Amino acid sequence: MKSTRLDILLLFILTVAISSCSDDNAPGTSNNNNNGGGNNVGGCSGGPTTVTDIDGNVYNVVSIGNQCWMKENLKTTRYKNGTTIPTGLSDAQWQANTSGAYSVYKDSAQNDSVYGKLYNWYAVADTNGLCPTGWHAPEDWEWNVLVKTIDPNADTTCNGCSQSLIAGGAMKEIGLTHWASPNTGATNSSSFTGLPGGIRYGSGAYGYVGYYGYWWSATQFSPANAYYRYMDCSTSGVSRSSYEETYGFSVRCVRD
Repeated sequence: MKSTRLDILLLFILTVAISSCSDDNAPGTSNNNNNGGGNNVGGCSGGPTTVTDIDGNVYNVVSIGNQCWMKENLKTTRYKNGTTIPTGLSDAQWQANTSGAYSVYKDSAQNDSVYGKLYNWYAVADTNGLCPTGWHAPEDWEWNVLVKTIDPNADTTCNGCSQSLIAGGAMKEIGLTHWASPNTGATNSSSFTGLPGGIRYGSGAYGYVGYYGYWWSATQFSPANAYYRYMDCSTSGVSRSSYEETYGFSVRCVRD
């Protein structure tokens, strides 16, 4: 029952938060992937311009400060050692599962192509390694470094709050091709190109593709909860919080 109550609470919070966002996914601007005038150069500093996972998916990467991040959400179906990640779980199976698994938002191939997979936290923490060789799922402190690089005034200690009122805008893809209107403050000046991949709740239900982007960290907050970051279509902020490890969020990898 705990998970059900939390699902209801989160659903209420998200419903209120998106009230200012339009349901109309209007065509985006032609320079939808523009870096918004930022100075970041594509590729890792002194390293590759792309990285390829074990399935052969190729991801663009970008240096932000002293870190190098994927510019796209992870899509792999296998851990880097070749082990297959379970998928196709029913709502009941997803809710009861305590090992690594992934979902595609509403089993849509189009959503998979654009937004990548939604992984539970157990997949993020699996010792087989979710990210490509030479890359890893970011720890909470590495997310803090990213946000602080973009906004030196960011709060890196609070939980369940907006870390920065401006960093989300600098991290969101611009235009309305993928983000719902109004996509407040989106400049993508960091070239992170954050996408609103939505969520798979602990109950197994899906929600908020186009409205919210959620990304796991590899750091636990408690034995059953882990830290994550999220952005939404109605603000220019980025928030830090923790939630149940059964949830399905997007994953970005950072270079070792």
